[in-house]
Amino acid sequence: MSSGALQDLHTTVLEAATALAAAPPRSEPTLERPKKAAFGDLSTNAAMLLAPVLKSAPRDVAGRLGDELSGRLGDRLERVEVAGPGFLNLFLGDPWFVDALRSVLGAGDGFGGAGAPVAEKVDVEFVSANPTGPMHVGHARNAAYGDALCRILAFHGHAVTREFYVNDYGSQVRRFAESIRARARGEEVPEGGYRGEYVSELVDLDDGEISLDELGRRGVAAMLERMRASLERFAVAPFDLFFSERSLHPEKVQHAFDILAEQGNTYRHDGALWCRTTAFGDDKDRVLVRSTGEHTYFASDTAYHQDKRERGFDRLVDVWGADHHGYVKRTKAAYQALGGDPDALDLLIMQFVSLPEGKMSKRAGEFVTLDDLVDEIGVDAARWFLLQRSHDTTIELDLDLAKRESAENPVYYVQYAHARIASVLAKAGFAASGAAGFDERSLPLEPGERALIMKLLAFPGEVAEAVERRAPHRIAVYALELAQEFTAFYRDCRVVGSEVQDFRLALCVAAKRTIARALDLLGVSAPESM
Repeated sequence: MSSGALQDLHTTVLEAATALAAAPPRSEPTLERPKKAAFGDLSTNAAMLLAPVLKSAPRDVAGRLGDELSGRLGDRLERVEVAGPGFLNLFLGDPWFVDALRSVLGAGDGFGGAGAPVAEKVDVEFVSANPTGPMHVGHARNAAYGDALCRILAFHGHAVTREFYVNDYGSQVRRFAESIRARARGEEVPEGGYRGEYVSELVDLDDGEISLDELGRRGVAAMLERMRASLERFAVAPFDLFFSERSLHPEKVQHAFDILAEQGNTYRHDGALWCRTTAFGDDKDRVLVRSTGEHTYFASDTAYHQDKRERGFDRLVDVWGADHHGYVKRTKAAYQALGGDPDALDLLIMQFVSLPEGKMSKRAGEFVTLDDLVDEIGVDAARWFLLQRSHDTTIELDLDLAKRESAENPVYYVQYAHARIASVLAKAGFAASGAAGFDERSLPLEPGERALIMKLLAFPGEVAEAVERRAPHRIAVYALELAQEFTAFYRDCRVVGSEVQDFRLALCVAAKRTIARALDLLGVSAPESM
């Protein structure tokens, strides 16, 4: 269940079912919106769960349950209908909707949040782009997704640490340094080096005296500063930690090796050190140290996850690019080999982002940067269009639609709904702080009012589902549906100057707050005017 009003109703259904059977149902009854409005406001399967216990036909039990609920809810339940094999459809009375709106308003800006049954300490590692070049459009999706996921987790009640893993160790950093030095000397970049124009902008880092190792450090530091600036511009909240891969070597890597050895999960073969990952579901064992003595990337990854584990997190979330799909099984196996719980390690794979051919120039080399994207369509549109689809599906950005100021553009549509509500409230001189103090409703509710209240009540459940499925796109879908529901309400129900003006203005306040919160969870602004 979700909001206070729906949770209370669900509790009443459970209590009514328990009273009929003199014991709670064997499993939790559902309380869901029917697909068609003709089937009521909500429907429950409680009678079908009770039927075996009561040794009666489900439809007969549904009738008895309806009588029990009518006695408990009074005028808050208009009527019930038995449907299908024994579903009980509830048609709620106006007093229930009025009370529900009061509960939404009473929750204030916290409506929909703090719903986590158990608050966890969660580490979310995302973006983690190689610090050898600017952030590109692919990184932009990881950044928008990871930031939104952190916002949603925190809103739901979890303690979230935002982490960026800096790949500043190994051959790629040396090649980066060699590329900077070659540019500084006016020479050709060596094979396998970095040829983007951004490398030429780093030549001042090389004074001709420093070592390649130090030049690599300086180059990485400079690129990280650029990344920080790009992420800040993209409305990504500051990271709590930029974790250096270099800091793992040699002590922390050796520490992980020692733990694996103590568990009996390493062995030597052909001069190399192997991790016995097949014992934990991997398709083959993995090399930690090559016969040359060189550590593999897998060694760093294993040590890094052990370091995070020892920092006391309840859950680790890694947001990876599409090219990391093959690393999921081996990483979970290594984590289990270290003694960790693989179910507490969430490895999320982001799919690719593509742009229409020829729509944007590639000013930083052979790719379109995050800054290019923001220049082209703005922060709000970029974040929305990167978040509106599930992370495990590929997307093609429709740049023309993203720039369009019309109802066809979903982010514009949602933001316009928020701005319209702000205008209505300003016109009425209505203070949001007094919204919960509307008079008792005397006239019957209109369908548009009831529909908007029900959509508002769905918000906490959507937040919980977004957390459970690691699915920020559900918030984008919900925000659009809520904006559409408000637009229908505003079309059908006169607000300012109506006989129930205060009630409808209060409903506007609840809609405005919830739209703003949904947009904020996505990292998108909620303008007061447009």
